[in-house]
Amino acid sequence: MLRFTFTLSAISKQLILFVLLIAVQAASARGQGVPTDLEGVVRASGPGATVPVIIRLRDRVDAREIARDSKRRRQGLRSRRARLVRELKAQVDRRRYRELRRLLRERDARRIRELWAINAVAAEVPAELVGELTSLPQVLSVRYDARLEEPTVSAAQSGMGRWNLEAVGAPQLWQLGWTGQGVVVATLDSGVDPFHPDLGPAWRGGGNSWFDPYAENPAPHDVSGHGTQVMGLILGGDSSGSTIGMAPDASWIAAKIYDNSGVGTLSAIHASLQWLLDPDGAPETDDAPDVVNNSWNLLNSVGDCDVEFQDDLAALRAAEIAVVFAAGNSGPNASTSMSPANNAPVRFAVGSVDQSSTLASGSARGPSTCTGSFYPHVVAPGVNVESTGLTFGGLIPNSYEFVSGTSIAAPHVTGAFALLKSAVPGATLEELETAMEETTLDLGTIGPDDQYGAGLIDVAAAHLSLSAGAVPALWGPWAALLAGLLVARAWAALPQDR
Repeated sequence: MLRFTFTLSAISKQLILFVLLIAVQAASARGQGVPTDLEGVVRASGPGATVPVIIRLRDRVDAREIARDSKRRRQGLRSRRARLVRELKAQVDRRRYRELRRLLRERDARRIRELWAINAVAAEVPAELVGELTSLPQVLSVRYDARLEEPTVSAAQSGMGRWNLEAVGAPQLWQLGWTGQGVVVATLDSGVDPFHPDLGPAWRGGGNSWFDPYAENPAPHDVSGHGTQVMGLILGGDSSGSTIGMAPDASWIAAKIYDNSGVGTLSAIHASLQWLLDPDGAPETDDAPDVVNNSWNLLNSVGDCDVEFQDDLAALRAAEIAVVFAAGNSGPNASTSMSPANNAPVRFAVGSVDQSSTLASGSARGPSTCTGSFYPHVVAPGVNVESTGLTFGGLIPNSYEFVSGTSIAAPHVTGAFALLKSAVPGATLEELETAMEETTLDLGTIGPDDQYGAGLIDVAAAHLSLSAGAVPALWGPWAALLAGLLVARAWAALPQDR
């Protein structure tokens, strides 16, 4: 059977996306020159103008303490998550929260959105109300709800096949029967093309599996293709004749954090992160994902520490949802970490390497501006990697592209978490993260560094580490030897025609 692989060249893609690109460029042009600081926005506002803001209240519930207390009570994961969501949602019923909502309505605020996960409210308020809001005793801060541009990746017309999956050990887990089955993966991105045969069948389906905070698309949709590329590397199937994603039997849900013109807002991302904690709005049902991929950052945060999303990410960790971020394409200089990937709750900001395990020039370097620790945390393939492309409503069903960037590296780590969770479903988030960190292939200088982090992930070695269980401390120096013997034994057991 002939395989028709459409690797869209720059020219052909421009022809197909001409109208869409014009729309995105127009939206970007409208955003030029708009100050991002709240004070500047208010000064520039005319009579009767409204300003989009995020209002945080004091006395926020500590998600981490709730999680610790639930563990002390020996509650199971489902019960812990339900309690966490209930207590976070209870914040909006407090008197101070109700008073703020009433004030906003009385003063003709529009588009009021409750951000219960961080004890905040997003709204478009009259410009003259901003100063009054900042002086309220129950208000911790007021921030401009800034607009964000969608990330892009570089594309090539051809590449070296699917070397990336071999490089991180995914086929070894497949041969052992672990392919992501029973695991739910989420992405916060431009959306997903549900018409791609490698992706559509894996959608979990239902009202709790797709979230568009802009209410433009009632079902999965993707205009730019960025999210489709990302999802393909996480769990793309084998309709082309060979598997394209790390965990092909996992299921996906997704939040579309950019509108159809390629522009997002801080509040929409907050709402999307919040949605992950309770997709169906019923805390007692266990429909949260196991891992979430974030191939985005705040583009103006290079070398800075912006903690806008730190509380959201802490809540996800408290719910034992693995969080993976692209480290950013802000290299090659040192100290080019980006937010929120460099925030303290994030343990996996992923840099990009090529087929020879050389760091990509544009991959962000450390140290982390937020924590002072090494950055990125790990690296994964992200140069000239093949993934799924847009089908344009199913018109080009077998559409594939060769793409590059840390946005492309991160999904390998997300897919690795899915493989490990399917193989060892009882493993805790801490155990999964530790196994991934401690079994990397060290690159660059010895030990963690500010180019490669802990090194290149090896999901097969991480699986062996989890399967072997904790090594008693008294074994000390014998632990590394044991791990090496286990790896060698498993490798020898695999078919030799690889």
